[in-house]
Amino acid sequence: MLREVAANNLAERVVQNPYPGRGIVAGRAADGSWIQVYWIMGRSENSRNRLFVCEGGILRTQAADPAKVEDPSLIIYQAMRTSGRRYIVSNGVQTDAIWQGLEDGAHFADTLRDWYHEPDAPNYTPRISGCVDLSGGAASLWLSILKVSPFSNDESERHFFRYENVEAGYGYAITTYRGDGDPLPSFAGAPYVLALPGSAEQIAEHFWHSLDSDNKISLAVRHIATDGEERVFIQNKHVYQGE
Repeated sequence: MLREVAANNLAERVVQNPYPGRGIVAGRAADGSWIQVYWIMGRSENSRNRLFVCEGGILRTQAADPAKVEDPSLIIYQAMRTSGRRYIVSNGVQTDAIWQGLEDGAHFADTLRDWYHEPDAPNYTPRISGCVDLSGGAASLWLSILKVSPFSNDESERHFFRYENVEAGYGYAITTYRGDGDPLPSFAGAPYVLALPGSAEQIAEHFWHSLDSDNKISLAVRHIATDGEERVFIQNKHVYQGE
């Protein structure tokens, strides 16, 4: 039953969806290790002019061709960081705020207390974030979304989801949008279950081939072993065009 649910979710929400936007999937591989998937998509030339780079254990976005950058404010950021045995992923500059908050002893939800959705009217793109916390006795998985309030474009709803029981081979997914549109419709509801088939490399291939070929830009999979050791696997559509 779970396998069927996950397969239907993949087909309807990812494969047949031309534009789920940026997405996070977090869960456990078949061997019980932890997995974080993060992908970016783009419609404009500015958004498509990106790739992933991982240096010093930090995953970040980078312009594929620096000469073509129009506005770096919402497209260039660090997407994955690590604080002790807490593994952060997000779709924007809030990654650094979460990291600093955790370093200072704050709770994951508290690190986003003063953050809002992205200021990109008329889309008002949600900020999505996640954290695998292996610092305590029992592992836990967090996902969050900060989305525009129905009452004011200047305010955000803040939704947080915490999971302690994640079956091996599955994860929870959250994306910025429900699909394509103008303006783009924000993600609605709770994170949904997807399968995480095979090794980290196979998971990367699985999602890379599931995303819309025209709109996908980059994808990264972070593998977190039970001892905390991490590896990152990257798929980029573009290659760096700078000097």
